Amino acid sequence: MKRLAASVFVCCALMLGLQGCSVFHDTASDDGVVYGDGKFPVLTATGYSIVSQQPGKTRDQKIIEAMRASKLDAYRELTEQVYGIQIDSYTTLRDYIQTDEQLDASVSGLLKGAKVVRTYPLSSNVYATELSLDTKTLYRMYQIRGAL
Repeated sequence: MKRLAASVFVCCALMLGLQGCSVFHDTASDDGVVYGDGKFPVLTATGYSIVSQQPGKTRDQKIIEAMRASKLDAYRELTEQVYGIQIDSYTTLRDYIQTDEQLDASVSGLLKGAKVVRTYPLSSNVYATELSLDTKTLYRMYQIRGAL
């Protein structure tokens, strides 16, 4: 009897646990679009770049390169939010003493629908770019492609 009760308890716990793993709690609107929990978040990211570190013969060229670099940095940050980041860490020990440590981070993904909000100088030597990604737009693009 105790074994049966334990089995029922485990099954119920698993069913409740798996129900909580659902990505979307579907609620349909009048326009037929399925919404997660009523709202889609807008993801934002800011990238930065140092003007003096950029290649270029003139200050204007360096500013343009800094603007581009800050945009790419913002895309990297946004990609981390959507896809996550891969961390690889290596530690070497010799006689129980750490002799070397290496940490690698990488991110990979394809972003569509991201928009540049603004690019601006933070100081005379730093540029920033802000991006936004409306996940509702992303969701609709996937619907059109038939991926969902």
